[in-house]
Amino acid sequence: MASSKSSKITITVELDEDQKPENIIWQADAPPQEGKSQQAKAMFLSLFDGEAKDTMKLDLWTKDFQLAEMDRFVFHSLRAMADAYLKGTNNKELANDMQKFAHYFAEETEIIPKQD
Repeated sequence: MASSKSSKITITVELDEDQKPENIIWQADAPPQEGKSQQAKAMFLSLFDGEAKDTMKLDLWTKDFQLAEMDRFVFHSLRAMADAYLKGTNNKELANDMQKFAHYFAEETEIIPKQD
């Protein structure tokens, strides 16, 4: 029998008295984060269920997460999704369209200046 490796990622969400996220702490047992606890202010977690052909998602952000931070978080997430889509499908045209939307989003939220 072939040996297999595994890696573990742990996410801890500390809640306030109203059950709202106060802190999000994650830790991985693989490099480069191996053994280090990292704080985060927000997270998007999407898992694809191959049997149901649907996505399960968990979106959380801490109560002190500012609107400007959410805009920047969504912008970076959109760019990362476009990059992952390109890597997974090699569909350059659609990935480019996704990047264009991310750019538009960044302009509209004033993360980057609008280009005339």
